[in-house]
Amino acid sequence: MSRVRIQPEPQELTRKQRRELARAQRKATEEADAQRAARRTRLTLLGGVLTGIVAGIIVVLVATAGGGAVNKVTPASREGRAVASEVTALLAGIPQHGNVLGQPKAPVTLQYFGDLECPVCGAFTVQALPTIIHRWVRSGELRIEYRSLETATREPEVFKVQQVAALAAGDQSRLWNFVETFYHEQQEEDSGYVTERYLQGIAGQVPGLNLSRWAAHRDDAALVNQLSSDAQDANNRGLDGTPAFLIGRSGGTTSRLEPSSLTAASSFNDAIEKLVKS
Repeated sequence: MSRVRIQPEPQELTRKQRRELARAQRKATEEADAQRAARRTRLTLLGGVLTGIVAGIIVVLVATAGGGAVNKVTPASREGRAVASEVTALLAGIPQHGNVLGQPKAPVTLQYFGDLECPVCGAFTVQALPTIIHRWVRSGELRIEYRSLETATREPEVFKVQQVAALAAGDQSRLWNFVETFYHEQQEEDSGYVTERYLQGIAGQVPGLNLSRWAAHRDDAALVNQLSSDAQDANNRGLDGTPAFLIGRSGGTTSRLEPSSLTAASSFNDAIEKLVKS
C-alpha cells in the first residue's frame, strides 16, 4: 500500500519555508504587474498607431478630394472674391492683348519667362510686380510680355495644360488676370494640385471671362505652338530657370536682366528708368 505525502499547512511551515513562499508570492505578483503594464503599453502604442493611420487617411482623403487639389479654389468664397478684387484693381484700365500687358507703343519691353507652378515666380508676381505695374506699365512707359518656360512643373503634360489655359484667357484680353490669380492661388509645390477643377476655379475668379469661349479656345493648336516658341527663345538666350527676364527698347534688341532681388522692384526700376531715358 503506497503512502500519500501530505503537504504541511501554512502554519506548519518552517520559518525558512515561509520566507521562500513569501518571496515566490512577491515574484508572482511582480510578474503579473509587469505583464499588465506591458499590456497597457502595447494598447497605448496600438492606439497611437491607429490614430496616426486614421489621421493619414483623412489627410489623403482631403488631398485627393476634387481630383487631387490640396485646397479647392472656390471663386465664390470670401478669399476667392478678395483675390479677384485685388487682381482686378491692379490691372484695371491697363490694356491687354494676348500675352502682353501695357500700351502697344510703350518704349520699353520686359519679357517675363515663368512657370505657373514656380513658387519663386509667385513671390515675384505677388511682391515686386505690382510696384512695376503701378509705376511703369500704368504710365505707358513699359509693356510686359508673359512667356512660358517649364522649370517647376514636373509633368510636361500638366505644364502644357496650365500654360495653355492662361494663353486661352488672352483671347479675351484676360491672360494677365488669369496669371496673377494663379500665382495668388498657388498651393504646395509638387502636391499635384493643378487639376482641371483647379483651372476651372482660377478661370471662375477672372471677372468677365466667358468660360465657354475660354474652354473652346484651349484646344487651339496655335497656343501649344506658342509654348514651343517660348521654350526655343529661352534656350537660345541661355535661360534655364524661372523667373527669367529679358529687357530692351521695344522693337529692338533685348538683354538679360538679373535683378538683385525678386521680391523688391528696385533693380527693375533702375533698368527700366535707364532705358526710358536712353
